[in-house]
Amino acid sequence: MKVAIVHDWLVTFGGAERVVQRMCTIYPEADIYTLVYDEKKMNRFFPKKKIHTSWIQRIPFATRLYTKLLKYMPGAFESFDLSGYDLVLASSSCCAKGVITAPNVPLVAYIHSPMRYAWDLYFDYRNRSSKLTQFFMARWMPNIREWDYISSQRIDTVLANSAYIARRIYKFWKRESTVLYPPVDTERLKPNGLPAQDFYVVFSRFVPYKRIDLAISACGTLNRKLVVIGAGSQEKELKALASSFKGAQIIFTGRISDEAVQDYLQRCRALIFCAEEDFGIIPVEAQACGRPVVAFGKGGAKETVLEGKTGVFFDAQTPESLTQALLRFEELEASKAFDATAIAAHAGTFSTTRFDSAFKRIVSEAMHHADIGRTAREDTP
Repeated sequence: MKVAIVHDWLVTFGGAERVVQRMCTIYPEADIYTLVYDEKKMNRFFPKKKIHTSWIQRIPFATRLYTKLLKYMPGAFESFDLSGYDLVLASSSCCAKGVITAPNVPLVAYIHSPMRYAWDLYFDYRNRSSKLTQFFMARWMPNIREWDYISSQRIDTVLANSAYIARRIYKFWKRESTVLYPPVDTERLKPNGLPAQDFYVVFSRFVPYKRIDLAISACGTLNRKLVVIGAGSQEKELKALASSFKGAQIIFTGRISDEAVQDYLQRCRALIFCAEEDFGIIPVEAQACGRPVVAFGKGGAKETVLEGKTGVFFDAQTPESLTQALLRFEELEASKAFDATAIAAHAGTFSTTRFDSAFKRIVSEAMHHADIGRTAREDTP
């Protein structure tokens, strides 16, 4: 069986790319089609010999400028000739799901999210953009929305990475979907068997929607030790905020190895997670290490964290709401409400083994339906 995997772009390695990596593990001979590919950053995850890029790759500095070329992405994905494949898998939060396949070739699309900047987060993106970008967004986005809806109807099997995203898929595409949580390497992450140490952890890219500022402000106000892991465009701003809390122990580690991240997650009191994410792999990784999570109570975290058992939620993205949640967490912690073994067992329900098994079953069903349809067409006089 000849398989093609289509992904939006391969320029950084994150949660969506982990899904593609699992697809490649299940179908090791598959070819990968993508808008642009950064060989220096991605070759160790996805070898160049397996990659087919769009014509946008030929544009100078394409791996840095591709986000400015949304208008041309639908045509770029539709230009891929997938006629020689028996199965097409898409991993999409933008346009990858819009490839064209033959009627007898199933297209199974794993949707991380419908295009956020085209639909419910359009005004957030517009208001944070320059006047020039706002001008082009107003001109281009109606056509992008129309194409996004039309192309969603080409998918044979729609998979959503959470119930939260399944609701968005139905809202904007009027498509029913099957929830399949992303694979998390819970087999690698284990509790260390030792009592927690007196610090909290934030692990994230330093970008505005992650709301790391909330964790810094809450821990600074309460004079709690916080370890901030990661890097990004907000680094100077966040360090300046941390320095405004005199005497607070807020430590920035920068980018560190997976082993070092695991060590911090195993030793911390809890992970603080302030973003509204589609799913959110980091909270599951922290739980796999036996540690609770203090999370914003919207988005995917509501599906991965159990209130009072594996963590607590805060209701609003404000320092005050998070501060109250931390105090409530510490009361529960003092009463021995959190058991590391039970927390890790819960995280195990999101394992790669679980993902692989469910994904293979879903694809097998899609292939079966395609065969039935093919036979019916052949039998029609």
